[in-house]
Amino acid sequence: MNIGWQEILLILLIALLLFGAKKIPDLARSLGKGIKEFKKGIREIDSPVDDDKEEKVEKNKEQ
Repeated sequence: MNIGWQEILLILLIALLLFGAKKIPDLARSLGKGIKEFKKGIREIDSPVDDDKEEKVEKNKEQ
């Protein structure tokens, strides 16, 4: 299903009516910060796992 320019325009118009012109930049900024924090959290979850794997490999090489 492709979304055309008309559908995007309609969605933006509805958002403008619901939130007002002053609130939309604040909402977009908050959404961006939320996505940034989510990605940071995912990276923090992955990095300790990778560090543990490296430590286990090093211990196995020593034995």
